Amino acid sequence: MKRLFDTIEKLNVFPGGPDKEAAEEMNRKFAAYMDGILEWNDKINLTAITDRDEFVVRHFIDSVLSAGSPEIKVAKLIADVGTGGGFPGVPLAILFPEKKFVLIDSLAKRLKIIEELCGSIGIGNVTAVHGRAEDLAGKKGEYREKFDCVVSRAVASMAALSELCIPFLRVGGTFIAYKGNDPEKELNEGTAAIEVTGGRFIRTEQAGEPDDSLAHTLIYIRKEKKTPDRYPRKAGDPVRKPIK
Repeated sequence: MKRLFDTIEKLNVFPGGPDKEAAEEMNRKFAAYMDGILEWNDKINLTAITDRDEFVVRHFIDSVLSAGSPEIKVAKLIADVGTGGGFPGVPLAILFPEKKFVLIDSLAKRLKIIEELCGSIGIGNVTAVHGRAEDLAGKKGEYREKFDCVVSRAVASMAALSELCIPFLRVGGTFIAYKGNDPEKELNEGTAAIEVTGGRFIRTEQAGEPDDSLAHTLIYIRKEKKTPDRYPRKAGDPVRKPIK
């Protein structure tokens, strides 16, 4: 885990570093979560990564790349849309036990495992919610415009992700998308979806080492006005028919 904690220090997540007791507790939770995911992975596909060192890099380090941002630091309620095996939501929740995280996914089996693992490990600030983003953030959705911040590592175009994620945000909140090293094309194709759902592009940040094939670009979108009632559209449309 040394590389993970070196990254956390480099990102200045905790100015001056976490105290010894807090660091030990974080280390315990990270290790236990990895153990749990890999153990369950024999029964249900949670990750294609089974090498422990690679797991730390691709799941833990990758997930915390946004942790030093002011948007994450000030947020109190954060959603992880399309969480999969709990990334980036669970690693961020381990770092920030004072914040509340809602992990959203359309596959109930994955969420049940995440919930059980978090309960057994003592990660008490995570709630798993089963459902499609189109429903949960829709006009009558329970979670529409509730969150200070939304994060997503889901594999989808920027146009689709914007339509799915921005409606979850309160006005003034921030959507952080974990994308590849060349986001310019996606941003251009996603501009219409960002704007029509009430967002505005703020900045990109290169995360990870420049020569690292795992490095991400973090795209920050600020929500400046309420999302019109018609967005997100019905299930499947944001991916099949992205806004142009």
